[in-house]
Amino acid sequence: MKIYQKLVEKEESLAVIGLGYVGLPIALEFAKKIKVIGFDINSERVAMMQNHVDPSNELESSDFEGCDISFTSKIDNLKAVKFFIVAVPTPIDSSKEPNIKPLISASETVGRVLKKGDFVVYESTVYPGCTEEDCIPVLESKSGLTFKSDFKVGYSPERINPGDKVNTLSNIVKVSSGCDIESAEEIAKVYELVVSAGVHRASSIKVAEAAKIIENTQRDVNIALINELSMIFNKMNINTYEVLEAAGTKWNFLKFSPGLVGGHCIGVDPYYLTHKAKELGFHAQIINSGRAMNDAMGAYVGRTVAKKVIASGTPMKDARVLVMGATFKEDVSDIRNSKVVDVINELKSFSCNVEVIDPHADSEELKEEYGFELVPQSTGQYHAIVVAVNHREYGSLTEDDFKKQLSENGLLVDVKGIYRSKIENLNYWTL
Repeated sequence: MKIYQKLVEKEESLAVIGLGYVGLPIALEFAKKIKVIGFDINSERVAMMQNHVDPSNELESSDFEGCDISFTSKIDNLKAVKFFIVAVPTPIDSSKEPNIKPLISASETVGRVLKKGDFVVYESTVYPGCTEEDCIPVLESKSGLTFKSDFKVGYSPERINPGDKVNTLSNIVKVSSGCDIESAEEIAKVYELVVSAGVHRASSIKVAEAAKIIENTQRDVNIALINELSMIFNKMNINTYEVLEAAGTKWNFLKFSPGLVGGHCIGVDPYYLTHKAKELGFHAQIINSGRAMNDAMGAYVGRTVAKKVIASGTPMKDARVLVMGATFKEDVSDIRNSKVVDVINELKSFSCNVEVIDPHADSEELKEEYGFELVPQSTGQYHAIVVAVNHREYGSLTEDDFKKQLSENGLLVDVKGIYRSKIENLNYWTL
């Protein structure tokens, strides 16, 4: 009997290694159909999940109900598992080089409990070749087993979009792959248990890895172009969003918007591809240029705010600025690689007083990660208000709401352009 059938009949179990914003939803979705063990090295997070609490604040308590799942931080509890899914973070280091230490550590964990006939599928975003060149040797070394003859490996990139309640795991086509024809089919069938949109069977592990890495690289390069255009149009006194609306009337115009590009996907994944390209002696000019442009946007926004405040007659050392939003994107609590931090740091470099509010972010996490805290609430009479993240709580604010909190000649900065049709009398700027 093949692994798919054994999982369906609950003769064997599946484990998800790493229970963050990617791993936990996958684990719970599978647990509606088969036996699942959710493993995470953080015992505090495990305790929260045992009490039906998602540490990432993405899922509700009800999402845990009716699931055949047990959560653990003990490796021994993985010994009986036959199908492993690795979904750990793949960040970059301070030099913007791939940091695959979490991936290697997870591979060591799986390797210690790996048995003949087991399957291991990686979901973490990596450069093409990483699974076979970096992870599989670790599995072999720790298990004493031989790849392909003793165990099978596949790659199926995650496509979860944090904060998105429409495009969810089950209704986004899944890409999957295996190390041979048989494993590729078994892995695809396992994913078809939970992905109603269907599974695209990639021809190889490297193809699947490359497909994932270019999804976000393509978006990054396109957003970089729009960001550069917004800088040009700003000098021309042209509204970028009006230009995009006009150009968007053509059927084949790609609709991207300017903004801050952070987080752990678009702001990180291209560096994995440029790293591999560099190893091969190729300089990825367009990708690197796009990254440089997007990485510079936070400082650009901060500098522009400072110039406009000074032009209004207020020295920056006397200015009070409110920044609304600190997370990397709207309606999530995740602050990793938030480019709002670059806006804040640039403003502080002008010696002004900056206050930050955010209904989703955790003040202690911000203090630990970036060195600043949230204020409990805005206090009014700011020389500038920067709406940096378009959280749903900010969408209903009116011109009068901002006017009450701004000083005379105060500036409203709308990074995402969400108020551009609402503002008539305020000093207003958007990308």
